[in-house]
Amino acid sequence: MDGGVVLQGSSKTLSFHQWLVSIGKSEKTAKNYSGAIQSSISNWALDGNIIKESLSEIREPAQFYALIEPIQQLPVFLEKNTKGNGMYSAALRQYAEYLDSQTNQSVQEDIEEILSSDGISNTDKATLVNTRVGQGKFRSQLIDQWRGCAVTGYRDVRFLLASHIKPWRESNNEERLNRYNGVLLLPNLDKVFDLGYITFEESGRIRLSRQLENTQVLGVHSDMSIKLNDCNQYFMAYHREQCFRG
Repeated sequence: MDGGVVLQGSSKTLSFHQWLVSIGKSEKTAKNYSGAIQSSISNWALDGNIIKESLSEIREPAQFYALIEPIQQLPVFLEKNTKGNGMYSAALRQYAEYLDSQTNQSVQEDIEEILSSDGISNTDKATLVNTRVGQGKFRSQLIDQWRGCAVTGYRDVRFLLASHIKPWRESNNEERLNRYNGVLLLPNLDKVFDLGYITFEESGRIRLSRQLENTQVLGVHSDMSIKLNDCNQYFMAYHREQCFRG
């Protein structure tokens, strides 16, 4: 083992350290982030009675996401994070992404929540499930609306993904099905948008996060824009304010 946090399971599972390197972080950054999760932040959270075991023992993304805000409010975290120029908050964000990427549970958890919900008809459950996996009426509506990638104009819809603007987890059922809460994007743009590394101004002009590296390799540049209509603006404002990693 390379000293990084490792999820149990397949022998092909990457440690947190390895995953960080695989997404382009330096060895030094990977070591710092991995050490922060395994030692410093875990110790602060244990001392603050927020957790009963190391953060590296947590396997489910939803469980980890629920801990981020309480940890970030700890006085010792605030102090050390300020001195470290945001290193500890960055480590928390990256570990949450690592859990998502390695366990692939977020979509499955949302589907299970839909299926177990009371007060929703089977027909509505089927509609919501199809929407969550990017199929069904929601995707068809986005194809009708955008006629291609909303940013590049690329028209072969086989390669385009239906992406929610206001994230699924933060949306109510009506918003989840609302065609104006969606954009059709090429996979590279869908991913950086979903992770909050890009967003769009009210004018439609792209805004790039300072944390986004290798933008040219990703096919993302500052001249990109999207044509938003009035009905998209509420959802995009939410994305700018709550999702964007400025």
